[in-house]
Amino acid sequence: MSFQASLFDSQSTAGDQVVARFAPDFAGWQNAARRLLAAGIAPARVWWQPTPDHEQADADAPASGARVPKAFVAQARTVSCHRDDDRWALLYRLLWRLTHGERHVLQLAGDADTARFNRYAKAVRRDVHKMKAFVRFREVPDTDDGAPRYVAWFEPEHFIVAYVSGFFQRRFANMRWSILTPVGCVHWEGQGQLWFSPATDRSAAPEGDALEQAWQIYYRSIFNPARVKVRAMQSEMPQKYWKNMPEAHLIPTLLRDADRRVQAMEANRKHSDALRCGPRPASPEADNAAAVAASTPASLERLALQATTCRNCPLWQPATQTVFGQGPADARVMLVGEQPGDHEDLAGLPFVGPAGQLLDRALVAAGLSRERLYLTNTVKHFKFSPRGKTRLHATPSETEVMACRPWLDAEIGLVAPELVIGLGATAGRALLGTDVRINRDRGRIITHDDRRYLLTVHPSYLLRRGTAAANASEYQRFVQDLAQAVDWV
Repeated sequence: MSFQASLFDSQSTAGDQVVARFAPDFAGWQNAARRLLAAGIAPARVWWQPTPDHEQADADAPASGARVPKAFVAQARTVSCHRDDDRWALLYRLLWRLTHGERHVLQLAGDADTARFNRYAKAVRRDVHKMKAFVRFREVPDTDDGAPRYVAWFEPEHFIVAYVSGFFQRRFANMRWSILTPVGCVHWEGQGQLWFSPATDRSAAPEGDALEQAWQIYYRSIFNPARVKVRAMQSEMPQKYWKNMPEAHLIPTLLRDADRRVQAMEANRKHSDALRCGPRPASPEADNAAAVAASTPASLERLALQATTCRNCPLWQPATQTVFGQGPADARVMLVGEQPGDHEDLAGLPFVGPAGQLLDRALVAAGLSRERLYLTNTVKHFKFSPRGKTRLHATPSETEVMACRPWLDAEIGLVAPELVIGLGATAGRALLGTDVRINRDRGRIITHDDRRYLLTVHPSYLLRRGTAAANASEYQRFVQDLAQAVDWV
């Protein structure tokens, strides 16, 4: 019996050990296992030796032709990510048994190999879940073109970086990101450009970014002391992950104060009847009403305070807060977008997320200063669809746009801009009616109700198109549209 030297090294007799050298991933193991199986080499004779620089054997090498359950292949791919070195031998033992008369071995929960196979798969799936839940991206400037890149540091227990990369590729398709780990790194450039690099250490990852304070404020606001279960929380979110999560720095203080806050809540409940006989404590609504009363009549300040309690449509319920417009009250140019996004919802400010950052760059390129413009949105609350721990943008309905229309009309009336720029179809229809078509009407000045309007695309449209190189012409056209406002500033 002879074997290909690139795949096996063998002693001179058929009963001696066989060294199987292979690329240390599932595809490499699968390639080697097929050839071993075709050669009839039993598991006890095989010494598995993963070799990082090993080249795959040629595609015409003999294959076994044996068929195994799809469930085994899927779970074997998961088990191949486990940290223990014996995983390759375990997989081959089960493969051998499945193809040599033990077709139902995976159904024997008490079998030692099956039990270990299931235990390894469970550990890897748990590690994958932790990575999906606890990766926290931080924004860093990209030195190549100035566009933001989002970098995260994570410490997996197993070799899951390539295995879980597809999830992050789908979930954050419009971002350029890198996930750095001590077992390997993955990078996404958009437009199908996913690549891997060797392991690195914690020093290569950023410590924080500008949005972390806003995220901590949001986390503190949703922390419910009456529902704290420390053991369950530590089981789901072990302390080893805390150092890489910005909100985790708040947990010790929040836990320390939880009992006091619960006691105060209980005391307020028990004495609510007695409190009605004396002065009532101020409520957020009362505080807001007092602030409105103290503000300047017919001002943007008063309008923004009034909008914080808007209940014209159901969007206020899941949103963190109302996101009102920002800019000088006498701005000659107003930009109107669709609605706040995830970053804006947390920060309470318009155009601070990825689309806002792209808009900032385009404004500079067009010769405009954001500080001299008034920026707002057609809808003042973030509409989203929850996907796990991520909130995905959802387009507001016509009813929701109409519910927010009084706030937009009031803003336009108070600012009295000479030019209103509508960013995207939602803003265009709210400003000019349903007959608006961005492709048809983009880039030209439209006079409507004694006011001038200019329509262009929303910056998020450019982000969805992919990389800067592939999007260069559309970006330049966007800049040219904005540059028409220079004469009014």
